[in-house]
Amino acid sequence: MLNLPFPVRDANAAAGSQEFGDLPEWDLSDLYAGDDAPELIADLEWLEGECAAFAADYEGKLADLSAADLLNCVQRNEKISQVSGRIMSYAGLRYYQLTTDAERAQFMANMQEKLTNFSTPLVFFTLELNRIDDAKLAAAFAESEELARYEPVFRRIRAMKPHQLSDELEKFLHDLGVVGDAWERLFDETIAGLTFDVLGEEYNIEGTLNFLTDPDRSKREAAAHELARVFNDNIKIFARVHNTAAKEKEVVDRWRNMPSAQTGRHLSNDVEAEVVEALRDAVVAAYPKLSHRYYELKRKWLGLDRMQVWDRNAPLPMEDPSTVDWATAQKTVMEAYNAFDPRMGELAEPFFTKGWIDAGVKPGKAPGAFAHPTVTSVHPYVMLNYLGKPRDVMTLAHELGHGVHQVLAAEQGEMLSSTPLTLAETASVFGEMLTFRAMLDKAETKEQRKILLAGKVEDMINTVVRQIAFYDFECKLHAARRESELTPEDINALWMSVQAESLGEAFDFMEGYETFWAYIPHFVHSPFYVYAYAFGDGLVNALYAVYAEGGEGFEDKYFDMLKAGGSKHHKELLAPFGLDASDPSFWGKGLSMISDMIDELEAME
Repeated sequence: MLNLPFPVRDANAAAGSQEFGDLPEWDLSDLYAGDDAPELIADLEWLEGECAAFAADYEGKLADLSAADLLNCVQRNEKISQVSGRIMSYAGLRYYQLTTDAERAQFMANMQEKLTNFSTPLVFFTLELNRIDDAKLAAAFAESEELARYEPVFRRIRAMKPHQLSDELEKFLHDLGVVGDAWERLFDETIAGLTFDVLGEEYNIEGTLNFLTDPDRSKREAAAHELARVFNDNIKIFARVHNTAAKEKEVVDRWRNMPSAQTGRHLSNDVEAEVVEALRDAVVAAYPKLSHRYYELKRKWLGLDRMQVWDRNAPLPMEDPSTVDWATAQKTVMEAYNAFDPRMGELAEPFFTKGWIDAGVKPGKAPGAFAHPTVTSVHPYVMLNYLGKPRDVMTLAHELGHGVHQVLAAEQGEMLSSTPLTLAETASVFGEMLTFRAMLDKAETKEQRKILLAGKVEDMINTVVRQIAFYDFECKLHAARRESELTPEDINALWMSVQAESLGEAFDFMEGYETFWAYIPHFVHSPFYVYAYAFGDGLVNALYAVYAEGGEGFEDKYFDMLKAGGSKHHKELLAPFGLDASDPSFWGKGLSMISDMIDELEAME
């Protein structure tokens, strides 16, 4: 199924408004003109026929193919991926524009079922690739330079070799995937359908979360209590979804002989478990000098004896409450991108002018923000829920960074363009950093600089500290589910066990906050996805330090890294910059940038 994991932004959307100017909407016609478009019907017919023909031509024969025939096989498989990806991109994006529309939900489900049925005969492809003898494959790569280009794909596929099941079982799991997707849809539709009464007005979840950044503390408190009330009213559904998703994962992992619940994610991210654990350990060890220290500063700024959870994302007293219109947001980001390199501005421009961004907040629209690459023959689409806050400008810079990355990587083709999640955040976080630094350079007063620094520190804490706390929660959740069915109270307790540790002594926790795990989409859509944010932030902080030092040819190296897509391992990509994520000191460098900003904020007191 189309996988569009949403970046976890605590509040970046609410009720729609025209005050921000003419907000762009998607033009999905570059994919298909409509759900009954002749091109869509033709692609479905082609896909059904080609999947059957592919299986007839190659099943049981991969190990005996010549280098030329294996190349043809891989390229045919790539074309199938492109056509099916185009169909599901259209169905998924159309659904996320209005998740409450039954017809759109039905269309997406029907497309998914068709594509699952068509592609079931193709399950043999990766299974047989993994049975090809290493020496024979090496000889084929030596014979065909064009085939050798796909070596990184083969390497990642063959990393699953120890966890591969029989052909029959693999086909069974492939077919059963639709059932797991249904639980994800139940989660999405439940979240989208929730209503919250805040001070006598009705809001959806994004509108309610938005109150957590309101200058009025009584509104923040009212929203937090209402979130807790509604989550608690629906907690059995959320607990059932999490129990089922975690149990399904446990069953599959057990059959695949995965050593841990996280192993599958590490393999798909093409990253070693010890690198992720080094990141996790470095962040947890840094909690006292990062989040604990910052929130103690914020407590003083807010004039509070104790921080409550609804104060975590409160605006600072000195913040300018005015909003940023869309034209200003676009100008701010584009100037920052162009200042780094005009090529970056050229790549970003079509997103604003050709219907590649959907920015407005509308009833039923999916929450959060994302950039979806669609397929390499089309272009990415960016979704936002724009409310004119400075952080929304950063979200635009972030998602546009993804979009630029996806455009550059597209030249690698369908199988090599997709970047592991750990590296997929590189361009987005770098784009955010460029925009932040540009805004910081324009700060005219000490107070303006303080506001920008504090805002960036908060974003970094949300990206690094909060996401690693999420990762720890997931680790505990999946470990506990392996032992027993979990009650809502069990899951609540796991959530609270990581919250106090990560946020620090400045906070009290209201009754009901223990249910706030319920709305995080990553836990359902993409288990263990969240550490990729911390990985990306730490990596970019180290990368930006190299840029700030004025390393020669940095821009060209940076573009080469983005163009590589998924064709290179993180060690290979970072080597030109003199960086190595497997070096234990690497993560300390990235975290020190956040700590240095907090040092500056403390010095301003």
